[in-house]
Amino acid sequence: MAEEGGQGVKIGEVKNSVAVQRVAAHSHVKGLGLSPDGTAEEAGGGLVGQIKAREAAGLVVDLIRSKKMAGKAVLLAGPPATGKTAIALAVSQELGRKVPFCPIVGSEIYSSEVKKTEVLTGALRRSIGIRLKEIKEVYEGEVVELTPEETENPFGGYGKTISKVLLTLRTAKGSKQLRLDPSIYESIQKEKIRAGDVVYIEANSGAVKRVGRYDQYATEADLEAEEYVPLPKGDVHKRKEVVQDVTLHDIDMANAQPQGGSDIMSMMGNLIRTRRTEITEKLRLEINKIVNKYIEDGIAELIPGVLFIDEVHMLDQESFTYLARAVESTLAPIIVLATNRGIARVRGTDVASPHGIPVDLLDRLLIIRTLPYTITEMKQIINIRAAVEKTLLDDGALVKLAEIGDSTSLRFAIQLMTPARITAAAKGRESIAVDDVEEVETLFYDAKKSAKVLQEQGEKYLA
Repeated sequence: MAEEGGQGVKIGEVKNSVAVQRVAAHSHVKGLGLSPDGTAEEAGGGLVGQIKAREAAGLVVDLIRSKKMAGKAVLLAGPPATGKTAIALAVSQELGRKVPFCPIVGSEIYSSEVKKTEVLTGALRRSIGIRLKEIKEVYEGEVVELTPEETENPFGGYGKTISKVLLTLRTAKGSKQLRLDPSIYESIQKEKIRAGDVVYIEANSGAVKRVGRYDQYATEADLEAEEYVPLPKGDVHKRKEVVQDVTLHDIDMANAQPQGGSDIMSMMGNLIRTRRTEITEKLRLEINKIVNKYIEDGIAELIPGVLFIDEVHMLDQESFTYLARAVESTLAPIIVLATNRGIARVRGTDVASPHGIPVDLLDRLLIIRTLPYTITEMKQIINIRAAVEKTLLDDGALVKLAEIGDSTSLRFAIQLMTPARITAAAKGRESIAVDDVEEVETLFYDAKKSAKVLQEQGEKYLA
């Protein structure tokens, strides 16, 4: 405690603000793990095994990149825990951030607010990217000085108002002082711009964007994670090609409640809505016309993305019919479906069909099959997950978890790692041993063991 002015002042230690990254089920997936000639390595990109499926997915990626697969669909079919979702996410990693990838689950379409077909249409249009290019006059550079000038309030009172803002920007070539309108100061405050930040300001609209922090300050202590960028080259005032990546759904939503002008760029100001609403087909057709015109004029570029529907057997007959029509549309993304069902009833009918999908839609699909993992492959996958979760495993514990995965499921074996790590820590060990795994295995039931208990003691449960 330190005394100041007769009062006690508590001094606490400042904690190191390291960004905590959560580990998800597929955090380890970085790509398909293919060699340059398209053949799959035994383990690569976070994936193990499934050689044929990964090579087939690699061909799909090549077709998407060459824009020769628009309007086609792929089905990933296989038993549970065979890497279907992981392969779909690996496809998105291979395509990169610039290609839209919209993942949904079959049950997401059932909403009390909008129709099923409206949810599917929105997902399809989220998967179609538009790259807008526009030449703009901008001021770009590092903020050297930012000084708001105040004057007396013209309406009286004791407060003062901002009359103008003096902003000095610096590039590698020189510097320039700008006198900005007070309305721009609000944008500067929203972006939390300060000296040392690299910004650009559009000359026509006055829009302000913070690009990042000048990399000269990369060694300073910051409470928040910063993106550091180099000092811009050239003059402060320049003509620059501004590229903006949006999706058709973004444009739909911006047009549903338009603000300002009628061109596409001015429609981008209102992309967030508080509740889901339906967008009329007439509005979408008008947007398609505008987008097609921009594409013909060279202002925009169409980027077909990927719509991934997991648990596709949850869709009903109406949704499948709509999806079959969407696949053959001229403006359609690549559709990737995944299911773990065998012969199952198509939802909404009494018809049994392979994978719970109508035969007429199956006929339009390229089907990629995934196979159950061997115990050796399971060991490799558990090892990868342990590295991602920063968990140490003894050799015996790794073998035991692989055996559990082989007799129950891979998911159950991976889920046992965290309880086993806590058990090991309680015993004063950093590494998980065999007895830790055996102990947590007795505490938790897998699906098969739970089903066996229900069969043996069914009369004790409510029907």
